[in-house]
Amino acid sequence: MATTALTSLAGKIKSLKPQWDVPLAPFTTFRIGGPADLFCEPSSASELALAVLAARSLGVPYFVLGLGANILIGDRGFRGLVIRNAAHHERWSDDGKLWVESGAVMRDLISESAHRGWSGLEHFVGIPSTVGGAIWQNLHFLSPSPDRERTVFISEVFESCEILSAEGIRKTVDASYVNFGYDDTIFHHRADIVLAVTFALSRGDPNMMYRVMQENLSWRGARHPWLELNPSAGSIFKKIEGVGAGRLIDQLGMKGFRVGDAQISHIHANIMVNLGQATSREVRELIATAQQRVEEKFGHRLEPEISFVGDF
Repeated sequence: MATTALTSLAGKIKSLKPQWDVPLAPFTTFRIGGPADLFCEPSSASELALAVLAARSLGVPYFVLGLGANILIGDRGFRGLVIRNAAHHERWSDDGKLWVESGAVMRDLISESAHRGWSGLEHFVGIPSTVGGAIWQNLHFLSPSPDRERTVFISEVFESCEILSAEGIRKTVDASYVNFGYDDTIFHHRADIVLAVTFALSRGDPNMMYRVMQENLSWRGARHPWLELNPSAGSIFKKIEGVGAGRLIDQLGMKGFRVGDAQISHIHANIMVNLGQATSREVRELIATAQQRVEEKFGHRLEPEISFVGDF
């Protein structure tokens, strides 16, 4: 990346205290990734918009980072500006409306909403995500009852969001604009940035909400490797309806298969874990091996669900 443009950008966002050559691995759940040329952490929606607009005005590539789940950052890092979204201000109203900036962590909101007796977010406990990431991906999880047959989506409690559009305009949009799908929204296809979100929650019994949270944590903990012990990016491959990507990998006996320190989890075949010093190159080789073997054996082409960011 041209030093002149980056130096100019650093000057434009001086108030955000930008840093040079910051390793990105500590900011991802995979604990993998090289350095960002330039790095900043805006603490409000306005600061987030400032950083994005400044990068766009100078033609500097940028990436907005949340909790760093569902991504693999290249070993060579990111050429440009990484904006770690720490905007987390929130407002609760008496009618169940929650306005919150997009860098807020879902875990914190879930705890606070249950404490206040507002229901709708508790289903997503245990999933590492910021609010912005939750909307970007249409966060979802299986409902505890009956028998986890229904998938609950964040779109069900979404009312609107404030965005910085690809054209540089701040505006509020509703669900029809966001176009929620399974693991998909308009934000996968346009350079819009979510600045803040309004959720519409409903009154609920805190005891019931805590019960849902405990059941979900127990169910998830029994089927997914714990991030604290085995860093991962979550599910690697997209869902194959009626088949299951993980099931195909499991049928090949690939649980525990590893390339260097990147390993297919013994617990969940659609999750790859970092045993300590895994590199993005090793993860990509592991992904390619699983894809090749599944296609040769079953005729299905596994498509990655995670995003690949930076230089590999």
